[in-house]
Amino acid sequence: IDRYPILETSDMQGAIWLPLDGMANPTYVTQSLAKGARLLGERVVERTRVTGISTRDGAVTGVNTDHGDIEAEIVVNCAGQWAKALGDMVGVTIPLHSAEHFYVVTEQIDGVDRLMPILRDPDGYTYMKEEVGGLVVGGFEPVAKPWVAPDEIPYPFEFQLLDEDWDHFEILMESALHRLPILNRTGIKKFYNGPESFTPDNQFILGEAPTLRNFFVAAGFNSVGIASAGGAGKALAEWIVGGEPPSDLVSVDIRRFAPFNGNNSWLRERVGEVLGLHYAVPWPNREFQTARPFRRSPVHHLVEAAGASFGSRMGWERPNFFAPPGQTRVIDYSWGKQNWIPWVDDEQRATRSAVALYDQTSFGKLLVRGRDAEAVLQWLCTADVDVPVDRTVYTGVLNERGTYEADVTLTRLAHDEFLWVTSSASVVRDADWITRHVSADQQVSVTD
Repeated sequence: IDRYPILETSDMQGAIWLPLDGMANPTYVTQSLAKGARLLGERVVERTRVTGISTRDGAVTGVNTDHGDIEAEIVVNCAGQWAKALGDMVGVTIPLHSAEHFYVVTEQIDGVDRLMPILRDPDGYTYMKEEVGGLVVGGFEPVAKPWVAPDEIPYPFEFQLLDEDWDHFEILMESALHRLPILNRTGIKKFYNGPESFTPDNQFILGEAPTLRNFFVAAGFNSVGIASAGGAGKALAEWIVGGEPPSDLVSVDIRRFAPFNGNNSWLRERVGEVLGLHYAVPWPNREFQTARPFRRSPVHHLVEAAGASFGSRMGWERPNFFAPPGQTRVIDYSWGKQNWIPWVDDEQRATRSAVALYDQTSFGKLLVRGRDAEAVLQWLCTADVDVPVDRTVYTGVLNERGTYEADVTLTRLAHDEFLWVTSSASVVRDADWITRHVSADQQVSVTD
């Protein structure tokens, strides 16, 4: 109450105060960074539209703008909701789709000052923060309102807003009125509605495109951009200079996506769910519900008939567990013991003591072949891959730091051909890792 005197607390069970939390103005931060760059001799050009990206021999060579062409050995796509359209120009998949994001700015409120903590009410999907003596009231509603497809964004559009939609904002406003009753007596100065782009898994996108050398991406930050900017910028700079991620960045690596993730219809369906996850409970083993099913095994119907509860990985519908007859085949989300553990235990016992059949359709499979296939794989893999034809080797794949890039099985199909089997989510990363380590004088092809 002392820290937030206008807060309704009668129905609250508790709250958390983060004393080191703070607020930064993104405009001021951006201007400060631009000023620092200029002091170091860099040139910042505003109001310049990128009309194309130049490439040669699989590498980026510059950008084309409405003010002329710019040569560049390195291009970083930080174009926010426009990043996908720029990637499409050169065949780079950058899965982003915008949703409408709503907030209001109130008139001044007695008792509100600039040192008042930012208030987040995840149960009510809302946030509130001080703004010139009043409050910014916004939130992340459970079901979002997707905007136009990335390739349909009107031009020009920067610094513009969308139409008001009080009906869609109602769920947020009702929650805010309950948590801060004073809003019932406070005027609204401005209603804001602006598009904000989201990725299919609610994590941002960082790294070098697997299909175009020296073309880097930093996009999809949605509502964590200002909080992530410093660390993400440092990581990307080190990635550019060092030639590989400086640490484990798998969860944000652009190579976690496949071309199908760039399908606008698929993205539109998913973004309605993703925005709401910002304030949803992050249950262990939570599965996305939208844009499914997408990929299914040829024996999907048989697995389903056996009682499978399906999850999704790289678009594939895969069984998480099999529910016994008469049991509901759903994940009962909780922080404690999971409802499916006894059933999975039975699967493991049956596998150990009898026979089990596994459908590996969803696994990533790469054919690595050519005159120098063995030499390249010997360099990349921790195990000895020089085995007879039809033998399989289980091996790690390490980076310069000695940490894992992949964990795979290799089967030698011929003296110059290997089958690389990896997890379904890693197939794009693995293919990129192999090809970028094939030197100019080596003959190796990698086929998904």
